[in-house]
Amino acid sequence: MTDTILRGKAWVFGDNVDTDLIVPARRLNISTPAELANFLMEDLDPTLAKRIQPGDIFVAGKNFGCGSSREHAPLAIKGAGVACVIAESFARIFYRNAINIGLPILECPEAAAAIEAGHLVSVDLSRGLITDETTGRSFQAEPYPPFILAIMEAGGLIEKTRRELKGAAS
Repeated sequence: MTDTILRGKAWVFGDNVDTDLIVPARRLNISTPAELANFLMEDLDPTLAKRIQPGDIFVAGKNFGCGSSREHAPLAIKGAGVACVIAESFARIFYRNAINIGLPILECPEAAAAIEAGHLVSVDLSRGLITDETTGRSFQAEPYPPFILAIMEAGGLIEKTRRELKGAAS
């Protein structure tokens, strides 16, 4: 990625935030990220979607994104402008869906436990370095390998594949 440093305000959630909490099932008739973003976490906090700023960062506990396998949940997060999700752990299908759509996510139990709501957080995706700029503490997550960084830079797996096919056809 050309710029792998992300920086934003932390929004903190607990354990087992499921896909129905991220985007309620009644909103599944919507498929565009910008529209889905309007309903992000609406059953938890109906005003949250309006208060998120582009570049903000979600921080959560264990098993973030558990529940159904639909892509609506990571699409809504990305559509809201959330730059990254840091969690103690992710549901496997959410992890894969996030990578596929180009939503950066990092597993780091120490960061997830220490970062508080409202703190300013920076993330260096290429190094896996997470810094709580409010406290000055840094945490090490597993950095993305170059092929995943390329997916993130392209905006997702489909766009990366399109670019590769276009390049091969030239």
